[in-house]
Amino acid sequence: MEIRDLILLAYYLTLGVLALYSLHRALLLRLERRHRAPLAPPADPAVWPRVTVQLPLYNELYVAPRLLEAACRLDYPSDRLEIQVLDDSDDETAAVMRRLCERYRRSGADVTYLHRAARSGYKAGALAAGLESASGEMIAVFDADFVPPPSFLYDSVRWFDDPTVGMVQARWEHLNRRQSLLTRVQAMLLDGHFLIEHTARHRSGRLWNFNGTAGVWRREAIDAAGGWQHDTLTEDLDLSYRAQLRGWRFVYLPRLEVPSELPASISALKSQQHRWAKGSIQTARKLLGDILRSPQPWWRKLEACVHLTANGCYFLLVLLALLIFPAMLARRAAEEQWKLLAIDLPLFLAATASIVAYYLESQRLESRGERRPAVLLPSVFALGIGLSLSNASAVLSGLVRRGGAFVRTPKPGAPGARAGRRARPRYVAARSPTVPLEAAFALYFLLAMLLAARFGMWLALPFLALFLHGYGWVTVLSWRERAGSPTSRTAE
Repeated sequence: MEIRDLILLAYYLTLGVLALYSLHRALLLRLERRHRAPLAPPADPAVWPRVTVQLPLYNELYVAPRLLEAACRLDYPSDRLEIQVLDDSDDETAAVMRRLCERYRRSGADVTYLHRAARSGYKAGALAAGLESASGEMIAVFDADFVPPPSFLYDSVRWFDDPTVGMVQARWEHLNRRQSLLTRVQAMLLDGHFLIEHTARHRSGRLWNFNGTAGVWRREAIDAAGGWQHDTLTEDLDLSYRAQLRGWRFVYLPRLEVPSELPASISALKSQQHRWAKGSIQTARKLLGDILRSPQPWWRKLEACVHLTANGCYFLLVLLALLIFPAMLARRAAEEQWKLLAIDLPLFLAATASIVAYYLESQRLESRGERRPAVLLPSVFALGIGLSLSNASAVLSGLVRRGGAFVRTPKPGAPGARAGRRARPRYVAARSPTVPLEAAFALYFLLAMLLAARFGMWLALPFLALFLHGYGWVTVLSWRERAGSPTSRTAE
């Protein structure tokens, strides 16, 4: 087999697998439409259970006070509500939160401040340590940048009157949705996850997951599943699958919204996405064998495999980026140009059309969504491409390593929030090591576009331009951060 044939074979195999994962979005969209009718809320329980609200923190000076204030405003019987501040901070956040906890205790709130000198197990370790002294039958968890509404516990805890329910998850909303183009695209991506993906999996009886925050667990379900474990970077995903494999049922409430903050800088976003991508692959390594050996029906097992391995598409996307122009050159003879339309175009449509429909529908369902979401679609695709190198490295790391350092996402406080805005925020994400590679890929696609134009390969230009947009955008944002200039302009 000639090199030309090997290139084309690798190219079509890569594009074909990506198309299959993309078509899975069409299945989720169909399931969501079939099960869209809202769930009828259950009646109030005869006795409201005792709830422990856990607030895991690590150096969250700008947002932690706002979270504690919101937790103390939760509307729930005071004799059945306990709040735990699980603070691993090693900066002044610890002193500030200790004083605030004392102030709220004097006002009558049941607030406990727990500080660990060592971050063993990171967030999973903090949650497990808090459980040792927690008195609640139900455990609510909120990350530092979330602001639960006062009615949250009444709206969520009532679902536990069904003894088979082990977890209730609320939907994330975003305080800084319109801060910049970067946050608008992130919001659109997460809207698809929460409005379509979660609803489809939950309502159709498939396995799905707690999102690490804005949810409530039954204490018994946590214990029965083996508790919080830190051998993956996505302890929430790991515990979710272990609990469901043991028979616990989860409930998703898309109409129960909890505001939060989106990463406002590209470095913070890459850090967050790297952790999620690595952790999901680690969870797949850990649990896929148990899932396949379980008595679950085949369609539930298949969905779980697709769900847990989906981040592997980032590695395939990098491979596609390397192959797309050589594959086009391999067929640049005039008689083969039409293969771009006859073969490549259907595959690209299969890989993109369902994604387009998926995100357009999510914005139709989201009352605060984009008025003209189609305008943002090129940026949605571009951001996925731009993050592919960083996330592909996370996937490779997750395949060979367990656990790792839990690098939290810096949260400077949303614009207009009491947490405050700083010209030079205290917390910034570490510089991404993939920036030089992203710049090299952007240059590669710029040269590829020039060569394609020179050879008259006009049909190739839109595909190459999309990759240039992705790697170029991420590179420019990274360089602007490094130069100390604002990462983005506030959206009007």
